[in-house]
Amino acid sequence: MLAYAEPVSRASLYVSLAIIYAWFGGMKFTEYEANGLVPLVENSPLLSWFYALFSVRGFSTFLGFLELSIGLLIALRLASPIFSAAGGLLSAGLFVTTVSFMVSTPGVVVPELGPPAITVAPGQFLLKDIGLFAASFWVFVDSLKTVVRR
Repeated sequence: MLAYAEPVSRASLYVSLAIIYAWFGGMKFTEYEANGLVPLVENSPLLSWFYALFSVRGFSTFLGFLELSIGLLIALRLASPIFSAAGGLLSAGLFVTTVSFMVSTPGVVVPELGPPAITVAPGQFLLKDIGLFAASFWVFVDSLKTVVRR
């Protein structure tokens, strides 16, 4: 029974990340999501300059295409692990960026409680990205190991 656990858990991780990216990426094409990104992006030293290049909707659309592409690369593990290695690396980079929002976005820390108390949104919403970063980096390493062994 344990012999099946590793391949099933590996496949589950790849599929779940691909689903998350399909869902998150698809939402980026909505006005609701584009407006929800504004406080995160405009306060980010890493991303705020994008609003000088794109409108709010334009940046969200760009991000949607990026996220859908990352999800597709991760799902393409079935075709070749080089695709999922690239997707895992891009995904890890994206989640490092979103975790940085916890520092740059006002209102993450509950003022009356102080650190480490964080708000539900955006604080706890962003905190899950630490786990998604770890999963993404694992996909990168797992895929790269397969590429190197060939």
